[in-house]
Amino acid sequence: MENRKVFMNKQTNLLELEEHMYPLVDVETPNVFRNLFHYDEIPKIAFNDRIVPHHMPEEIWITDTTFRDGQQSRAPYTTEQIVTIYDYFHRLGGPQGKIRQSEFFLYSKKDRDAVYKCLEKGYKFPEVTSWIRASKKDFQLVKDIGLKETGILVSCSDYHIFYKLKMTRREAMEHYLSVVRECMETGVRPRCHLEDITRSDIYGFVIPFCLELMKLMEEYQIPVKIRVCDTMGYGVNFPGAVIPRSIPGIIYGLMVHAGVPSELIEFHGHNDFYKAVNNSTTAWLYGASGVNCSLFGIGERTGNTPLEAMVFEYAQLRGTLDGMDTRVITELADYYEKEIGYKVPSRTPFVGKNFNVTRAGIHADGMLKNEEIYNIFDTDKFLGRPALVSVSNTSGIAGIVYWINAYYKLPKERQVDKTSMLVTTLKSWVDKQYEEGRVTVLTDEELVDKIDSICEELHITL
Repeated sequence: MENRKVFMNKQTNLLELEEHMYPLVDVETPNVFRNLFHYDEIPKIAFNDRIVPHHMPEEIWITDTTFRDGQQSRAPYTTEQIVTIYDYFHRLGGPQGKIRQSEFFLYSKKDRDAVYKCLEKGYKFPEVTSWIRASKKDFQLVKDIGLKETGILVSCSDYHIFYKLKMTRREAMEHYLSVVRECMETGVRPRCHLEDITRSDIYGFVIPFCLELMKLMEEYQIPVKIRVCDTMGYGVNFPGAVIPRSIPGIIYGLMVHAGVPSELIEFHGHNDFYKAVNNSTTAWLYGASGVNCSLFGIGERTGNTPLEAMVFEYAQLRGTLDGMDTRVITELADYYEKEIGYKVPSRTPFVGKNFNVTRAGIHADGMLKNEEIYNIFDTDKFLGRPALVSVSNTSGIAGIVYWINAYYKLPKERQVDKTSMLVTTLKSWVDKQYEEGRVTVLTDEELVDKIDSICEELHITL
């Protein structure tokens, strides 16, 4: 019996013994993990306490699917809207291009027009990539347009292989490999979207398949990217959870047992169980360089990982924004509301109208004394969104002054104070509301309407 090879791992700088090579496990009946995913029960999270190490890559980044997955759950963007949003992404990603790529459909003339116009911008980042059907005609279209990378759907769970494709695992693998080979024959980099990976047989199909993809990469000397698609949001980040639900376990398996380097691993999450952000951050922590996101989390069903969330996750993990211009996030939210007609839910972190508005009376009192007490960070500096307090019977005249100056973003020389006629008149109206039995806080809309009427009556200009 031949001894397994001993080799130096360049990432850990330790000698390692070559792992068992994982062959395809071709099964006659699908393994749909009924012990975890019984359709008439809530999915189970099981543990075996097998812990894998953190392995944060030297460089991490964000990729975008706003124009692909993000368009599958809403009315399509116009060409002009796509180009405008792409411009925003370029600014948001900063000079280091932390928003590394953006993927596009190529099916319609509108989509292709948007691709051409974005390419004309000449930006290095985000790189324009595509998502296509697995056909020679589509591969040629990618090449003719001049794109260097395209996504290819390679569904990897037995739910998809047996029930959707009506294939065996071997038939699916051979089909996928032939499609990827065709892509590489055109000189285009393939990005393999491993759909439904968190319900797949990781060591019976995913690892053997990725080993074959790495062989193709060596043969053609063209990178093959692996997108880890948590299509149903089943992934969990808990240490010791079992695969296929364990995101740390999946990333570890791809790196260590399939030999996929970090820079070619990208995580794509969905938010069905409120775990998209945590799972994306976990993918970074355990070895994926890329996390794939959609602006404001807009995507199929419950949506994708919100891009703006991962900008701030990046900063928290790295201790720096590395040049990302976070004030662009507020500009994007304004653009969506005013130009596209999309209303961001008011309590959405970083972009919702009320995300940094303090309503509780005792909290508002603290905010007025020092905004650090109840504001997550300097939201005015990073998002152009000064902290606000709601106006109620507990706000006092100081609270009204603070609200007007912050809401209207008045420069210092134009700010109102406790003696301003606008403030005293508004304070009298607020007091009357609560004397008449009101118990809820005043909304921004109510205050704006009343301020407009006071300014008109008293000939005041804000």
